[in-house]
Amino acid sequence: MFRIAIEMLLYDKTKYIGLLIGVAFTAFLVTFAMGYFAGFMTRGFALVSENPSAKVWVMDPSVSSAEATINMSDSALDIVRGVKGVNYAAPMYLGNMTARYANGDFQTFQAIGVDDATLSGAPKPANLLRIPESAIVDSGGTEGKLQTPIYKKDMWSYDGSHLNAPTRKLRYGDTMLINSKRVVVAGVSHTIPRFPPRPLLYTTASNFKRLVPGEKRYITFIMVRPTKNITPNKLAKRIAKQTGLKAITSDEFKKETVLWYMINSEDVGDMVNMVILAMLVGFGVTGVMLYMFTYENIKQYAVLKAMGASTKQLSDMIFTQVFISAIIGSGIGVGIAAILAHMVSSATFPFRMMWFAPLIGFLGVIIVSMTAAFISLRPIKKMEPGIVFKL
Repeated sequence: MFRIAIEMLLYDKTKYIGLLIGVAFTAFLVTFAMGYFAGFMTRGFALVSENPSAKVWVMDPSVSSAEATINMSDSALDIVRGVKGVNYAAPMYLGNMTARYANGDFQTFQAIGVDDATLSGAPKPANLLRIPESAIVDSGGTEGKLQTPIYKKDMWSYDGSHLNAPTRKLRYGDTMLINSKRVVVAGVSHTIPRFPPRPLLYTTASNFKRLVPGEKRYITFIMVRPTKNITPNKLAKRIAKQTGLKAITSDEFKKETVLWYMINSEDVGDMVNMVILAMLVGFGVTGVMLYMFTYENIKQYAVLKAMGASTKQLSDMIFTQVFISAIIGSGIGVGIAAILAHMVSSATFPFRMMWFAPLIGFLGVIIVSMTAAFISLRPIKKMEPGIVFKL
């Protein structure tokens, strides 16, 4: 019976191709939506990913993501360094700074201050930050945000702002003002884009404090590397117990950040709606195609039932056809999603094909296909063997 089911499936090439298109379309939409979601979430913990040497992250107990933070006092760094098993601990300072460009325009940056001695957390070449009053800027997944006038006559002009002057991208030697203090662009980096996208400004801790004076608490995170005789997980528990601060491994910090986005970000709801819409569209296409395929082959099913085939055997034939179509269609849809994602993925369009994206795409196809199969069984169950003599 399975061989007959496959022959019936392949007999009408047009219907078979139409059925595969419906299944592939469902797999493509679901897989692409999940890859898009994974790309955003990966950028959500970009700060952790670009500092792989930090195995343990220490922060205020109320912090639950790399996005929503509050600072600690400078004394926290000395306390953490005093914990047994800490091989290395470096501070990281986060804050928002608004910079004035040479043509009078302005731009808000997420400023990242790094340890003056080690420059841990700075993009390469980090030594550029040793230039006085310097900073390294990064687009952070944005476009057209790091601009300065092309011509000198439009730079820091005494006759006012030149907002309509032609501009070019920032480069080494350009200057900005932050809180009326001069900042020299020492370089332009290309680190992991952020979610949500925003320009980044890396500088030393001393320059960070110069640009934002008067704060009592500057340290946002402390990046810790354990000694060889202790695991990151054990060290994190020891730091939390002895200091009262929150200390977690980098992997745990990534998971907490993703969970925070899933709870607090409206974009997550958009992704869920996209997946639901994909499955509904796929159900409509696949359901209609499969129902038409079953109904138009009612003659063959009537003949088989008149020859003694049971309703269960006929149902197994339909499920066999659905399963084969789901496997082949899913492969086509996932493949197209991967190829298209490779073509369109960019700093402004994140996409990451993680292991669960094809799996969820396949499961979505199975759910849609099985639902459509049950609907297609109705004409089979209501069919009488005697109908074969009327056809």
